[in-house]
Amino acid sequence: MNAAGFPILSLVTFLPLAGAFIILMVRGDEETVASNARWTALWTSLITLALSLILWARFDTSTAEFQFVERLEWLPDYGVAYHMGVDGISVLFVLLSTLLTPICILASWDTVKVRVRDYMVAFLVLETMMVGMFCALDFIVFYIFFEAVLIPMFLIIGVWGGARRVYAAFKFFLYTLAGSLLMLLALLAMWYQAGTTDIPTLMQTAFPRGMQMWLFAAFMVSFAVKVPMWPVHTWLPDAHVEAPTAGSVILAGVLLKMGAYGFIRFSVPMLPEASQAFAPFVFSLSVIAVVYTSLVALAQEDMKKLIAYSSVAHMGIVTLGIFTFTVQGLSGALFTMLAHGIVSGALFLCVGVLYDRVHSREIARYGGVAKIMPSYALVFMLFTMASVALPGTANFPGELLVIVGAFRVNPWVAFGAATGMILGAAYMLYLYRRVIFGKITRDDLKLLLDLSPREYAVFAPLVLLTLWMGVYPSSFLTFFEASVTALVERHEAALGAARLAGM
Repeated sequence: MNAAGFPILSLVTFLPLAGAFIILMVRGDEETVASNARWTALWTSLITLALSLILWARFDTSTAEFQFVERLEWLPDYGVAYHMGVDGISVLFVLLSTLLTPICILASWDTVKVRVRDYMVAFLVLETMMVGMFCALDFIVFYIFFEAVLIPMFLIIGVWGGARRVYAAFKFFLYTLAGSLLMLLALLAMWYQAGTTDIPTLMQTAFPRGMQMWLFAAFMVSFAVKVPMWPVHTWLPDAHVEAPTAGSVILAGVLLKMGAYGFIRFSVPMLPEASQAFAPFVFSLSVIAVVYTSLVALAQEDMKKLIAYSSVAHMGIVTLGIFTFTVQGLSGALFTMLAHGIVSGALFLCVGVLYDRVHSREIARYGGVAKIMPSYALVFMLFTMASVALPGTANFPGELLVIVGAFRVNPWVAFGAATGMILGAAYMLYLYRRVIFGKITRDDLKLLLDLSPREYAVFAPLVLLTLWMGVYPSSFLTFFEASVTALVERHEAALGAARLAGM
């Protein structure tokens, strides 16, 4: 038995799927079905969150080994098994997924009125796929979860999205699916070379340098689309703008982390020579993403689109940190991924609060909101300050560590990352000033109501986490420390062995 005393990873992964099945079994009139679907989805997601907190409480931060491991032979003749486990790199992303799901369900409580049962089923299925992807220790199992995420998110955007939802949903689906097909080819090549799809075994396998370069290129395309990196980021603004608020929260909070997680879990440990060779290329794309998308964000008139472009800039800082191959850079990238999941999700919720009342996301439509919604203005201010990496808020420790790690590799790369913080302050403060301060420009704004009890419940955990991560970052960095240190040491050892072999 593992440290929890029961197969906790399977429960955390598949409990939402069981909740979705229960919702599908509900019968009655439309109102009864909708109410039961909401409550079933909420309680299922809360129980899943409670189980994931057991992972967090019982996780041993002193070791880099995978914990809570479960293994069941699936296709033994082909070296494929149902293999699950978490380490310091993945455990907090499981917790992030299980935290944001009930928040999204609660945020959608009154705003989704059409096909409520289907909507709640889609979110619970999505939760299963997200958690399974972070827990998978077999490449085939990982790939199944990695790709299956597309289906519920495609439906969430395409059914409950905005006016151009079908276009945005298909663009999202085709971009991400096309990239992932190359990863499947790379997976087959690795299986043919190593004879297994077991991730811990593949991490110890020395692939030939020439093969590494081709494998890295295939992974690069797939993970770059998911991050998304410039210039394959164009699907993201459309998906965010057309998705319902909760869909944007999950998209920014968790799904954008899948590509960066793939780089850390597969590209860096399994393909060290290729990762080192491609690092300058990744640095170039990351700096371009940070600067270019920040400038594009400054020109936006739609609040959601502005925050979507800011996400591309923040993820540019993440990819930059990953390819420094330093403890500071990798730890900062992981911390920034977590912080961005909390802060960007909260910012999309802030936009959703106004959209639910006024049905407009145009910045010019607002003004003077602080005078009629003071509590909302305070919450929005906190997340705005966190987005610009104000010290004491969630984004600051991670971005600082990335800059420190980058400076050790190349001061100019560090300067490019720091530029993102400056431009981030420009576009976020510009947004906040125009929406929250100034004169009330329209009479209908005077009738707005401040945050409701349900909205307070949605924002409360995000506010606490934003401050906790900013004030006490070591409580999160401790989880990363052993795994990141082991990853960097393995990377350096592999490069050293390759240099010796080439002499």
